[in-house]
Amino acid sequence: MSRRAHGARFAAAVAAAALVAGAAIADAATITIVNKDGLNEGFNDNTVVSAVGGNTATTRGTQRLAVFNRAAQIWGALLPSTVTIKVDATMDPMAPCDATSGVLGAAGSLQVFANFAGAEFQNTYYPSALANKLAGTDLNANSSDIQAQFNSSVDNSTCLGTSNWYYGFDHNEGTNVDLLATVEHELGHGLGFQSFANGASGAELGGLPDVFIKFLYDDTQGLSWDQMTDAQRAASAINTNNLTWRGPLTHQKASTFLGKRPFVRFEGDAAVAAGIAGNRAFGTAQYGPALKFPPLTAEIALVNDGVAPTSDGCESPFANGAALNGKIALIDRGTCTFVLKTEDAENEGAVAVIIINNVASPPVINMSGSSSTLIPTVSISQADGAALKNALLSGPVTATLGTEPARLAGADDNGWPLMYAPIPYQSGSSVSHFDISAFPNALMEPAINLDLTDNTDMTLTALQDIGWTTRQLGVSLPDGTPLRLEPGAPNPFRVRTALRYALPKAGLTEMRIFDIGGRMVKQVMRPVWMPAGSGSIVWDATDERGWRVAPGVYLYRMTSAGTTVTQRVVVSD
Repeated sequence: MSRRAHGARFAAAVAAAALVAGAAIADAATITIVNKDGLNEGFNDNTVVSAVGGNTATTRGTQRLAVFNRAAQIWGALLPSTVTIKVDATMDPMAPCDATSGVLGAAGSLQVFANFAGAEFQNTYYPSALANKLAGTDLNANSSDIQAQFNSSVDNSTCLGTSNWYYGFDHNEGTNVDLLATVEHELGHGLGFQSFANGASGAELGGLPDVFIKFLYDDTQGLSWDQMTDAQRAASAINTNNLTWRGPLTHQKASTFLGKRPFVRFEGDAAVAAGIAGNRAFGTAQYGPALKFPPLTAEIALVNDGVAPTSDGCESPFANGAALNGKIALIDRGTCTFVLKTEDAENEGAVAVIIINNVASPPVINMSGSSSTLIPTVSISQADGAALKNALLSGPVTATLGTEPARLAGADDNGWPLMYAPIPYQSGSSVSHFDISAFPNALMEPAINLDLTDNTDMTLTALQDIGWTTRQLGVSLPDGTPLRLEPGAPNPFRVRTALRYALPKAGLTEMRIFDIGGRMVKQVMRPVWMPAGSGSIVWDATDERGWRVAPGVYLYRMTSAGTTVTQRVVVSD
């Protein structure tokens, strides 16, 4: 299921210059849901319902409102603000929505402000809730801060078929859609996880950058979005796998949240001739084992179940079952379930399953279902499937399925989280989401996934990057503490080390790695405004090109607020 995620209207306003995902903080924000629905609709729907998943409200409308208030409490407990955050909320029918996909909701900041007292960056737009927090006062008390609209049609059979909103608090939605996770996602946009630049044209709002785009960085261009022209931003918005989030707190969080990067690769002369060789885009299954290291390598065999269409794997036993033993079964998507295809292939001795999508969009699918199967299942696009079938007519093709131990799923080779930049540009989804390659799934991906809980994962740290915290994650520092770099941990190291630091005050901060001869090896933290506090940057022993450096002694140098300190670290064999 997909949905546009921040299509809410917002007004540009410039002020005059002048509970569960983490520990509660001092000055925790109060987020108030303002019910804007009419009589007997949305939050005022009087349909009698039963309690579900800890939600004890007794009407459809009050259950919906209880979910919204729960999401508000979760975010409020994690973000500091002395100014109440007001959310205008409605549940109305929204289009498009059919039996297979639809818009779930949309939210965004109702206002933006620049050049107010307390802003860290001048001539930069901030979303209303964050601007009020930094200013310490409500910059426009006559308006709410966030507008949120959610699709009430999800509870009808014409929208998403038999899937309905799940109103429980326990994320036990099964085949339904978890409203709590969806509201948490949309509130994330309203709190600041959104760009106000036009990604299609690249134009900035009112000719000024917003705080979000200061942390968007294009690995190909080597520029952040606030440094680009309109044309460069428009190109970056569709630069798949090269648009990254350069917030230091999120970089640190990604190193522990994201798993190892999975891959699916095809090899062999026939694959080369058919133009299908190399790593390919793929989707994963919610059932069966995840891809692992060391990877699985085997020859591919196309299923023939003996009944037209013969390659959809919906009849068993398969007519060519013996040919699948020890092979990776290639199966077309069809009328039967993904689980059935996988289990039947496993019964024939297949070691993995690749399912070919039967529609061009979306190109790959994340497959639902529950099974005790012991073999992994992935999906590939309709186009790649056609090329793969063509290759098999010419000779054997081998597939390798696994993970890369030194790379993160959903991050570039330097560990910076990837942002969603598909081709073509997708209004309401592109840029203002983490990429769908993130594993495990992140809250701010462009679709709500079944494995989401109350974990605000990298969303919280991204909001902290843009100004929602006045200190680094970790302990606060006493007055008089000098800028300090600690020895890497571990040191010596082979795969990764944490380069720990303590900043006595906020300021523009960067960190670079040098070899013993003084040549720069890598810039692991590009210049960014950092709050005072302690933290660490992970270095994976690679240079700017992503290549592993030679064993030896290296220097890491941090400059912050005009002060520079250096430490040594050893890369071992």
